[in-house]
Amino acid sequence: MPIGYQPPKFQQFDGKGNPKQHVAHFVETCNNAGTYGDHLVKQFVRSLKDNAFDWYTDLEAGSINGWEHLEQEFLNRFYNTRRIVSMVELTNSRQWKEEPVVDYINRWRNLSLNCKDRLSEASAIEMCIQGMHWELCYILQAIKPKTFEELTTRAHGIETSFNCKEDEYSVDPNDDDGDATP
Repeated sequence: MPIGYQPPKFQQFDGKGNPKQHVAHFVETCNNAGTYGDHLVKQFVRSLKDNAFDWYTDLEAGSINGWEHLEQEFLNRFYNTRRIVSMVELTNSRQWKEEPVVDYINRWRNLSLNCKDRLSEASAIEMCIQGMHWELCYILQAIKPKTFEELTTRAHGIETSFNCKEDEYSVDPNDDDGDATP
């Protein structure tokens, strides 16, 4: 390593998650710190922990002949555990009974990021709306939000309005005649 070299701080990889992303972050971090090529081999161990660190320390001495070889061995050993979501699964995703609409939209969006097929934002919004409780779906189809930000804002406002109406007509447990009180 060059004189005065300060090793960068690395994101730690434990054997779970996306190894390709880990390698990309590692290389970028090293390159930004002035480390390239086979110098990466010496730094790589600093980015590993748990099962990934155990794998590295179990490599036979002299078995790695450069960065490209280490990278290939690493990617062969640790594979991506990300699940690919089908269009059918995305289409069948529904808002749960007591799930707030903002939570549903976020859950749907996260699921859609793992879908192998790419959707336009307009198609994604329409598909997300289709999975909402029917009252929200009916109103939002008429509004036709153009962005997820608009969808989230409007859906939250509508849901809040529904909740306020329900609260207005709730039964007072202290009321002897059991009438709904506005």
